Amino acid sequence: MPDHEPEPKRFEPKTPVQLDPPKDDPISIEELSKSDGTDPNRPTLVAIKGTVFDVSKNAAYAPEGQYHVFAGKDPSRALATSSLKVEDCRPEWQDLDDKSKTVLDEWFLFFSKRYNIVGKVHS
Repeated sequence: MPDHEPEPKRFEPKTPVQLDPPKDDPISIEELSKSDGTDPNRPTLVAIKGTVFDVSKNAAYAPEGQYHVFAGKDPSRALATSSLKVEDCRPEWQDLDDKSKTVLDEWFLFFSKRYNIVGKVHS
């Protein structure tokens, strides 16, 4: 697929979102894990393929939310395989089949149109 094709409209938010320029600040795994929505003094963060998104404004990632399992983690594998299992909420996705990798890329695009990128996971 050529790079110049327009992105699919199905990933566009229903109401336009004004996003800040992406940041590439280093965020440790420990820092990410503390940003799981349980501490009101910290943002709620979710990483996809090592890129960290601030999902604080979406109640679905809060402790009582349906996607809280992803908060404070890099759940790339779970997103790629459409899983809400805690054991699938891990960053390893490179060994998945092409279909799952496409699903993960679509999730990345979905997040990148809705949430600010605040950094990159570093170990």
